Amino acid sequence: MSSIVIRDLHVSVAGKEIIRGLNLTFSKGEVHAIMGPNGSGKSTLAKVMAGHPDYQVTGGDILLDDASVLEMEPDERARTGIFMAFQYPMEIPGVSNANFLRAALQARLPEGEELDVTEFYQKLYEKMDLLEIRREFTARSVNEGFSGGEKKRNEILQLAVLSRSLRCWTRRTAGWISML
Repeated sequence: MSSIVIRDLHVSVAGKEIIRGLNLTFSKGEVHAIMGPNGSGKSTLAKVMAGHPDYQVTGGDILLDDASVLEMEPDERARTGIFMAFQYPMEIPGVSNANFLRAALQARLPEGEELDVTEFYQKLYEKMDLLEIRREFTARSVNEGFSGGEKKRNEILQLAVLSRSLRCWTRRTAGWISML
């Protein structure tokens, strides 16, 4: 069973300790809400898990299925299933949702292996049908001109297509972590 264990985690940003001795355990199928006031470390935890370079782990560890994610580069963490959604997702003008997702999946394949385009679109359309997203959504540029709700639906589509096993959402007053 997949699990993530955070042991005695200490994190500093610009020399200021934000997380002081955090211990948490998440198992497959669980959903956890992490709540607290602004500045309590919710976003810091998500960014550390994703491998943001501005956050220094000064103690402790984060284990995904008994392997330390702290020893992995951010792209390696992403390949293990760590996915972070943002309160204000970036727009990527000129890059369609379909091309963005196809490139993300291609990047996860071993060098020299090509993504089967027919299979990709079958999977994409299957997930879009589940989420009740119209086909023309695939041709729109990533988040460009999207409403807030469309941006969130787009992130959920990305999560579904990329089949991530760990999700982290951050907001100002709460953070969510879910293991699929």
